Amino acid sequence: MARNAIAIDGERFWSTLMASAEIGKGPRGGLARLTLSPADGEVRDLFAKWCADAGYGLTIDRLGNMFARRAGTEDTLPPVVIGSHLDTQAAGGRFDGITGVLSGLEILRALDDQGIETRRPIEVVNWTNEEGGRFPPPMLCSGVFAGVHALDWALERTDEDGTTVAEALSAIGYAGDAPVGGREFDSYFEIHIEQGPALWEAGIKLGLVTGTYLARGMRIEVEGVNAHSGPTPMDRRRNAIVGASTVALEVDRIGLKYADRDAKSTVARLEAWPNKPGIISDRATLFVDFRAPDPAVTDAMEQEIRATLLDCATRSRTDISVGDAWTFGTPVFDTDLQDLVRRAAGDQGVELMELRSQAGHDAYNIARIAPSVLLFTPCDEGISHNEAENSSLEDQLPGIQVLAEAVVARANR
Repeated sequence: MARNAIAIDGERFWSTLMASAEIGKGPRGGLARLTLSPADGEVRDLFAKWCADAGYGLTIDRLGNMFARRAGTEDTLPPVVIGSHLDTQAAGGRFDGITGVLSGLEILRALDDQGIETRRPIEVVNWTNEEGGRFPPPMLCSGVFAGVHALDWALERTDEDGTTVAEALSAIGYAGDAPVGGREFDSYFEIHIEQGPALWEAGIKLGLVTGTYLARGMRIEVEGVNAHSGPTPMDRRRNAIVGASTVALEVDRIGLKYADRDAKSTVARLEAWPNKPGIISDRATLFVDFRAPDPAVTDAMEQEIRATLLDCATRSRTDISVGDAWTFGTPVFDTDLQDLVRRAAGDQGVELMELRSQAGHDAYNIARIAPSVLLFTPCDEGISHNEAENSSLEDQLPGIQVLAEAVVARANR
């Protein structure tokens, strides 16, 4: 550890992370902690207890975003904020955004251990529904905080069972009273596992995100007609599952067309109703996303996906339309904060790789309203959104150390 560095307690951080990993376990050793589920409520309760035990103030807003606050010597100044998320995918890993929230908690604890005061307050935020696995779109509640989405629209989003965000918040006791947004951040720091293999393959412990992929998503609705799967003639069928499958194949084809430009397109979810043997389904919904490092390629992919829907409808004898659509991945991360991270990494002797982010993160939204920076740490073989997602304290600690130095330097500015 470099001279005068903040003494991060790696064992405490790791035990905190592993305590989180006990909540909402998946069948294959990872996590299945969908947002606002009972398991999400349980890990929120544990995070709140850790904050209360340390004496940090805790504010919960109307979307359940949780803000833990360590006071500054000039406590009316806007806070320096560290954030990420505690929710996971239905088949998710133990690290993902969880590392970011619990890194922030460990930094506050380390400052307490050493009696270090900061001029500005430091807050750690757990953003609700970053993953979007239960309530699309992803990064929903940081988006409302940043003014990207309307609060009522977010509260009315439904999961596949028809439960709204508002109902799910109430069910686990996290429908807070504080307004969503409308207050100033001095700056925002987010640290996250890379979810790709670049750092792991290079043996480098820290990534600094200097650019993103422009990503778009759509909810595509397919309408057909119920009918018996036996006597109904083939030429009279209007099977919504066939329409949805036709769209899925086209989305994949378009992604492959632009793959040489590192573009990707995905059908990540398909729902159908009644989706039972013996009957032709009359409704189907697809959730599609596509992204590329060149915004012009993302635009071209969107045009082609939208254009192919009419042909898919004709071929499948169904009606196909775009419901919701959303965009993320156009933030400008703050150059002063990036330089601050570079200096902190140099002071700590931590090698740093500059790279683009391909996945979406809450920092994308917060960069719209406050100076923001996004850091990556390695995960084994780049595997993520998978219960096999793994990492080690050795791979996480250098990034947390650099984050601590940069946050405290900013908080004393």
